[in-house]
Amino acid sequence: MNSMNIVKRPSPLVPTVDFDRAGIQHGHLRLPWSRDDSAWGSIMIPVCVIKNGEGPTALLTGANHGDEYEGPVALFDLARTLKAEEINGRIIIVPAMNYPAFQAGTRTSPIDKGNLNRSFPGRPDGGVTEKIADHFTRHLLPLADIVLDFHSGGRTLDFLPYAAAHALADKRQEKACFDAVAAFSAPYSMRMSEIDAVGMYDTTAEEMGKVFVTTELSGGGTISVRTASIARRGVLNVLKQAGIVAGTPQIEATQWLDMPSSDCFIFAEADGLFEPIRDLGDTVAPGEVIARIHPIGRTGSAPFDYRAALDGVLAARHFPGLIKTGDCLAVVATLTAGP
Repeated sequence: MNSMNIVKRPSPLVPTVDFDRAGIQHGHLRLPWSRDDSAWGSIMIPVCVIKNGEGPTALLTGANHGDEYEGPVALFDLARTLKAEEINGRIIIVPAMNYPAFQAGTRTSPIDKGNLNRSFPGRPDGGVTEKIADHFTRHLLPLADIVLDFHSGGRTLDFLPYAAAHALADKRQEKACFDAVAAFSAPYSMRMSEIDAVGMYDTTAEEMGKVFVTTELSGGGTISVRTASIARRGVLNVLKQAGIVAGTPQIEATQWLDMPSSDCFIFAEADGLFEPIRDLGDTVAPGEVIARIHPIGRTGSAPFDYRAALDGVLAARHFPGLIKTGDCLAVVATLTAGP
């Protein structure tokens, strides 16, 4: 086989920063994007690099989905306020990974409808979203020792505010991930399972052996004073725990949760009007009704009841009022003493 057919093309994204240079740099990951209103146009993804000394590297990302805002608020603020002399190592900050989606306030890219967190490892010759994923996979993740990727529920889910990591085959790596979750010190800490981990940033980073932490910090396509505060404190705590920023993490009480099986997830089997019967954080028991869907085509029809399959707390719920068949209606997590 011709070697030219098996060697990947170079990434089309061009950083305007030098990741090896000491000090603070504010720049962009420039992705050429030829379109009707700009023949030689570009998508300019903001990036900040702060480097001092020879310590570890943290890669901090937000807006993997464009309608989730705690990460961008915390990371734009961190890039503006953190000083090089306050760190030992390197911090790479990308407040809005899927920048087209972030600008549009949508989960997926308005350009190609790409869900960045289902597009990894990406392709350098793919669509815009695949090109972004490819650049992170081949150029940014290899630089990192620890990766913190902020998420919340976006416009269609609301969560208890938690930091999370996944169960991993490598137990040393798993412990390092959960140690970082504990350092983040969100009100809740989750041992998380995914409905479908194929194509995720999380999976790609974990397969490279990185310490990976993610979050779900409320949702509803908005942000609150409380969740912004959790994000700001959490990112600094993780950097302190890694030894990149001096000081001791500000640890607050956390409740550990687990997603032990697919029984945690409840999906809508009908379209209609969503009515929560239990609120986030409420304890639930097997068989207990936690939500209803009311048919909206005519009056007089009985609602469909949805019940918990296990003991635990309501960790996530659909948002806002109308729901479609197949939507995630709720997530029940079990209470645990630790990861």
